[in-house]
Amino acid sequence: MTLALILASTSPFRRELLMRLQVDFRQDSPETDETPRANESAEQLCQRLAIAKAHALSEKYPQHLIIGSDQVATFHGKIIGKPITHVNAVQQLTDFSGHTVEFYTGLCLLNTVTGVFQHHVECFKVHFRILSTEQIERYLHVEQPYQCAGSFKSEGLGICLFDRLEGNDPSSLIGLPLIKLVSMLQNEGVYIP
Repeated sequence: MTLALILASTSPFRRELLMRLQVDFRQDSPETDETPRANESAEQLCQRLAIAKAHALSEKYPQHLIIGSDQVATFHGKIIGKPITHVNAVQQLTDFSGHTVEFYTGLCLLNTVTGVFQHHVECFKVHFRILSTEQIERYLHVEQPYQCAGSFKSEGLGICLFDRLEGNDPSSLIGLPLIKLVSMLQNEGVYIP
């Protein structure tokens, strides 16, 4: 028997990514405290949160495969968040101009029947072009990525801000590492396509 899939996230970006795999799934919100712990690295934080999000829904979905994911971005070793405002987005992109931002995306697949969970952290680097104030303003005016860590949407016009991308799975930059997820699902007997 194939277990039903649950995406433990309210992110529309993760939902759209999972839809690419053409599998049936439900989406539900995990109640998880996302506060970083003292001396916790970005990699440790996103891994812990991905696992916690999957487990947060385990009682509600006792016969399912639950996908948890979380993403943490860093710049010069410091965790950066979503800009929320235009002013913050301008500052982030100004700071990133000519530099590299690292994105760590944690992934967890929990089988709530067996209690077995698989987890992984994917690192992806974004190398920014040198950006003028005018380029930044034009981009933000069009795309308004204020709910996106790093102040861009790589699946949209954000791609014009980059000099190059470095990593194994471009879907991890959007928030859900599909290449690794497909392997995890296969380990649970779910084959795609």
